[in-house]
Amino acid sequence: MRADLSRWGKLVATRQGGAGVARTEAGFLLATPAMPASGGVRYTNAQLDDTAGRPRAAFLHRPPLRLELRARFSHPAHELVGTAGFGFWNDPFGMSGSWPPALPQTAWFFFASPRSKMALAAGVPGNGFKAATLNTGRPPARAAAALLLPLAPLLPAAALLMRVSCIYRRAWPYAQRMAGVGETPLALDMQAWHSYLIEWDQAGVRMAVDGAQVLEQQGAPAGPLGLVIWIDNQYLVATPQGQLAWGVEAAPAPQWLEVADLQLGARTQSKPVIRKR
Repeated sequence: MRADLSRWGKLVATRQGGAGVARTEAGFLLATPAMPASGGVRYTNAQLDDTAGRPRAAFLHRPPLRLELRARFSHPAHELVGTAGFGFWNDPFGMSGSWPPALPQTAWFFFASPRSKMALAAGVPGNGFKAATLNTGRPPARAAAALLLPLAPLLPAAALLMRVSCIYRRAWPYAQRMAGVGETPLALDMQAWHSYLIEWDQAGVRMAVDGAQVLEQQGAPAGPLGLVIWIDNQYLVATPQGQLAWGVEAAPAPQWLEVADLQLGARTQSKPVIRKR
């Protein structure tokens, strides 16, 4: 079910599987219900976005842009189930009606529970809470995809080769650079309020938590991208070694993500400079 939140710009709420999106004094509370394994687990998702019903070419956001908000979660990282986060994406799988599928582009704060495994950056865990970018729309990645398409029948063999550690160590960092992958794990108390910032311009993306820079990635997505804020109970597995899986997880208790003081606008020189750690 979707609800129009017109006073907050173009944001639209999605509530699936008993989830809820509610206004608070300073923002929104996105909540999903308990989903015990004994009762039959189904997908549940609470989401705010400005992509609903839009073709991907009509998404609203291009650089230079600055997103600021405060956020907290109901559970610590080792207890939170599913995925959650906030930031920009191009809805590559057409979940909001954008079709056909596209190579993914993201700049967001992203959480995935321990059951997920999306090992896109060498040396970075494939789950947990992280600042992350992905830009497979950049010219090197598009060119590589075009070259590899005729070789698609050989991709399973290539994935098997990635299971050889010396080949993975040499080959994957190159693929990571082409795809514009940047990730930094975040070791923080997710149940406490923190301030999050994404600065996106033509040169790259800078991300900060509580005023301290946590990620700087060159080669920014060109856009257009959409704004998304969500919490759900899905898990995802996608690795260079060819592991692929998707499903939903049981949640022993209700979960929520609360956001406040959302500010979205053009980046200007008058904004304070992010301090580096």
